[in-house]
Amino acid sequence: MKFQNEAILSLGSNQGDRQQHIESCINHIHNHIATVVRVSGLYETPSWGFDSDDFYNCAIMVHTHKSAKVLLDEILKAEIEAGRIRTEEEGYSARSIDIDIIAFNNQVISETDLIVPHPRMQDRNFVLYPLKDVSPGWEHPVLKKDIDALIAQSPDDSNCKLVLQLSNPISDIVFSGVNYMAVEGNIGAGKTSLAGRIAEDFNAKIVLERFADNPFLPKFYKEPARYAFSLEMSFLADRHQQLSDDMSQLDLFSDFVVSDYHIFKSLIFAKVTLTEDEYRLYQKLFDIINKETPKPDLYIYLYRKTDALLQQIKQRGRSYEQDIQPDYLNKLNSGYMEYIRLQKDLNILVIDVDGLDFVNNQQDYLTVLDTIKQHTLAD
Repeated sequence: MKFQNEAILSLGSNQGDRQQHIESCINHIHNHIATVVRVSGLYETPSWGFDSDDFYNCAIMVHTHKSAKVLLDEILKAEIEAGRIRTEEEGYSARSIDIDIIAFNNQVISETDLIVPHPRMQDRNFVLYPLKDVSPGWEHPVLKKDIDALIAQSPDDSNCKLVLQLSNPISDIVFSGVNYMAVEGNIGAGKTSLAGRIAEDFNAKIVLERFADNPFLPKFYKEPARYAFSLEMSFLADRHQQLSDDMSQLDLFSDFVVSDYHIFKSLIFAKVTLTEDEYRLYQKLFDIINKETPKPDLYIYLYRKTDALLQQIKQRGRSYEQDIQPDYLNKLNSGYMEYIRLQKDLNILVIDVDGLDFVNNQQDYLTVLDTIKQHTLAD
């Protein structure tokens, strides 16, 4: 499952402090537009198509929920803020900053103001060499040639000299001592969205709850009393099996594991949905299974008020969730907070995300990441 779009941008500057212009642009994109996950080296190349000072060029890979068109609009605004003025007659000219979308996922886009992949990228060493740094396995979706072949066949004979390796702003965000992170929250809190973004941005293995495959879930929302015990037992067994299997088969190419749930939620939901007798039986079974289930190094609880949860539930449009009542969400919130209050041996971070949109607002997302970072550094 893919959570974000992946774009490769080419940055260039040949006016003023070229390195400063590019580094400031990278930071602006990361802080306001999209998450910068890879940064190439900084290359110096002669100006192309006109007589001027040499350019500094680089490439960055970004992750974003924005469409290609929205990303382009925000990039053009960033150029203006950096002092770039585009004109219809501009053509090739000196500029403080130049940003182009070179690739967007594996898509081919042909619109009046946006062509992806960039139509002349295969003829420009200042695009190809930095692109190889950020995506060494990249293949042109139209030409069906990989980056090595494109470089070998490039008609550009100009010198493309590596000046230095640029720093990546995301490298400042380190989750110290976390090998397994569980992101939890009430229905509609955004736990899956946050877990997915973190997994993609920080090279983590993602473990997602398989709620959509549970045959009892739609039945429970229609007849809670009848299907509550069957639902909770089904979830308990499935969560234990999935976590045990995924944690025992760690991906050697991932840095850590992040899940959008933990088995603890089984007990919280069961306490709300089951009768007293059913819950006592359920708790005995839970205690047995829980002893064998891996525990997270960091347990994050995303808190949202009930009104915000209901709004999110409505927006995502799952038919079987549309009749969820505020009282049910209030009980779940209370259950989570009571559970968190009683835990002594679990590393817990509660983040109040009410009013934050960490899916569409880059600054909100970075705020959440910094909160997690500061918590892990303090441990």
